[in-house]
Amino acid sequence: MLDLHTRIAALKRPALLARAARFGVDDYRRDVHLRRILGRDSLPRSGPALMQLLDVEAEIDAQRKDHAASYRPARHVEVLIAILGEAHLLRATALHSVT
Repeated sequence: MLDLHTRIAALKRPALLARAARFGVDDYRRDVHLRRILGRDSLPRSGPALMQLLDVEAEIDAQRKDHAASYRPARHVEVLIAILGEAHLLRATALHSVT
């Protein structure tokens, strides 16, 4: 099984989706966005949250590739933003615990 950073680095998505996610990550608010995406009141730590987000994103990307009527680009971007935001938090936490 790939570690989280490898899984994130391996994500290859259309440039427009990736660009929109990078643009939106500065406004990512974990307490609001992650709660809405995961549909939970209590939020997991960044590592477990990333695992869940990657699973959600894989399902959404499969819908995109299948041209499913249920595919919503805005939802896809929202999940990609959360992945980037959680990855930043995880990296910051790891750096903080090392120093």
